[in-house]
Amino acid sequence: MASAELQGKYQKLAQEYSKLRAQNQVLKKGVVDEQASSAVLKEQLKMKDQSLRKLQQEMDSLTFRNLQLAKRVELLQDELALSESRGKKNKKGGEPASQLSQEQKSVFDEDLQKKIEENERLHIQFFEADEQHKHVEAELKSRLATLETEAAQHQAVIDGLTRKYMETIEKLQNDKAKLEVKSQTLEKEAKECRLRTEECQLQLKNLHEDLSGRLEESLSIINEKVPFNDTKYHPYNALNVPLHNRRHQLKMRDIAGQALAFVQDLVPALLNFHTYTEQRIQIFPVDSAIDTISPLNQKFSQYLHENASYVRPLEEGMLHLFESITEDTVTVLETTVKLKMFSDHLTSYVRFLRKILPYQLKSLEEECESSLCTPALKARNLELSQDVKRMTAVFEKLQTYITLLALPSTEPDGLLRANYTSVLTNVGAALHGFHDVMKDLSKHYSQKAAIEHELPTATQKLVTTNDCVLSSAVALTNGAGKIASFFSNNMDYFIASLSYGPKTASGFISPVSAECMLQYKKKAAAYMRALRKPLAESVPYGEAVANRRVLLSSTESREGLAQQVQQSLEKISKLEQEKEHWMLEAQLAKIKLEKENQRMADRLRSTSSAQLLGLVQENATVSTTPCQEEAAAKVPSEPVQSASLIGILTRMSDSEVPDVESREDLIKNHYMARIAELTSQLQLADSKSVHFYAECRALSKRLALAEKCKETLTEEMKLASQNSSRLQDELTTTKRSYEDQLSMMSDHLCSMNETLSKQREEIDTLKMSSKRKIRSKCL
Repeated sequence: MASAELQGKYQKLAQEYSKLRAQNQVLKKGVVDEQASSAVLKEQLKMKDQSLRKLQQEMDSLTFRNLQLAKRVELLQDELALSESRGKKNKKGGEPASQLSQEQKSVFDEDLQKKIEENERLHIQFFEADEQHKHVEAELKSRLATLETEAAQHQAVIDGLTRKYMETIEKLQNDKAKLEVKSQTLEKEAKECRLRTEECQLQLKNLHEDLSGRLEESLSIINEKVPFNDTKYHPYNALNVPLHNRRHQLKMRDIAGQALAFVQDLVPALLNFHTYTEQRIQIFPVDSAIDTISPLNQKFSQYLHENASYVRPLEEGMLHLFESITEDTVTVLETTVKLKMFSDHLTSYVRFLRKILPYQLKSLEEECESSLCTPALKARNLELSQDVKRMTAVFEKLQTYITLLALPSTEPDGLLRANYTSVLTNVGAALHGFHDVMKDLSKHYSQKAAIEHELPTATQKLVTTNDCVLSSAVALTNGAGKIASFFSNNMDYFIASLSYGPKTASGFISPVSAECMLQYKKKAAAYMRALRKPLAESVPYGEAVANRRVLLSSTESREGLAQQVQQSLEKISKLEQEKEHWMLEAQLAKIKLEKENQRMADRLRSTSSAQLLGLVQENATVSTTPCQEEAAAKVPSEPVQSASLIGILTRMSDSEVPDVESREDLIKNHYMARIAELTSQLQLADSKSVHFYAECRALSKRLALAEKCKETLTEEMKLASQNSSRLQDELTTTKRSYEDQLSMMSDHLCSMNETLSKQREEIDTLKMSSKRKIRSKCL
């Protein structure tokens, strides 16, 4: 019940989220439109402001012209009043005067018109001249201000330079005093250096002796312990065990654990997505419970039913990769062999996606061709087909790059080390592309599900299946986003960890060298553990050397005894086998004897003559028994002996009938005695041969040890002679080097004297130059 409630709440939240996303898009469009309209209104407002400014300028010019015209009208009115007063006075003069006044009036009018035009032109010129004067005045003021600022700057520069020159003069005077003091100190130091040179010569002799001794020791150690420098060659250096970085290993294990958790979250989402897609095919556009679905969808559902066999190995491969990263290993691309298994599983899953892609596209086309499909639903189906293609392409790209990353652990020449960073960045880009594709797919599928829910033929089964597919798509989107962000956050660490490997080298050369290095690392760790164990009390060296021969002989005798015991055990086993064989033979002989007795008894019973003879024989035996007893008492029966392979067999006389059982006992006792005698003889011979063999082996080993000692002594003699010759050569070279160093010291002292003389000359020149500058300043 709780899981059902959680699913219901999750579905409601997903629906609300899809509605809010749709509303958010509408609001985004409205905001963009409002921004565009506000920009247009701002442009219109700017245009209106410009037109308003132009109108204000025109208004100002018109008011100025109106004032000019009003002044002119007043002047004209005054002149008209004067002319009228004059006209009234002149009326009294008569008609000729009126004619003259009219002519004068017309002349005045023309003059007045000319004066008005001239006055207007003068006013315009005056206004333009005034404006030009103001403009020129403003330019001159600005130029004056700039010139004043430049003059102030130049004055500040001049003041700074004068200050600087005064400071330099003071510094030169101080330097002069310091140099004088320094010259005195250098003279003192030169005297001290002469004394130190003598001391250094003595120290040089002592150091030369000490260094020569150390050089001999180091050369002997190098010759004995270092056969060759393996760091010069990359194939040999790749076998060296790098420094153990526990923090790096713990960090890599933590990162692998996080990646395993993300893959474990992603695998169920992929399983649910494929499974619910299969269920949806069985329901829409044709319900399999009512009618048969198309052969294409049947094949598609059959392929989708096999998704677990391709998806679950991804989790297993990642788990194996996580388990291979431990604290004791060295984790780089060359040593992560389990990454190849994960890349193989991913390749199989990509093949599965390629196999189902055409069926999925054809299934969407069938949905579009059905009568229930609306134009909006067709558009969503087309978008989904594009998303499915992009999803398969992203998985192919991711599979390609992971296969490239797995190449260094299997094929050394498959991927160059310089391309590791580019491949890792491409993996991060592919993961971000996968996240974007899943976002688009979940968005388009939510729109499609909303349209299908509004159809009149939509059943509750279709609604729940669509919700399940949508929830799995949302889970895939979240998982892809987590993996992409995780990889991008750890990208710098991945790139930095590529340089983790053998020192002074570009890295591991091949997977074989990496594997050998790990084996050497285990051996080194075991060796270090063995060194940490407390050592037992050992035998003193002198005592061990004294008892060496005794120990060797005891070991030889122990080995001989062990071999003798082993041979005796083998002989005992052979004898037991022979005993069983002869016991079987005795049983067979006993069975044959019983059969023979029974056969003879049957023959005697069958014949009557045999019965009569039996009676006669019985009577004869009864009558002859006392005679035989007397003869036996008088003359003892002499046994007849015959030598054969079986041994000495005692035969009774022909007259006596031997008993079968007594004869078998005799044969058996004879064989047992003979076998015991032979085994004792064999054991004696074997023990003697083993003893002789052990003694011979001990003598041969002692002889070999003596020869080895002889060879080592001869080699030591050769080495001693070589060392003596080498020491003589070194003495000659050291003498020459000592003489060269003395000559170099004398040259160095000469150069120091020359530098002192040069410094004195420079001080003199500085004094002269400072005096000249001071004189020039004073002048």
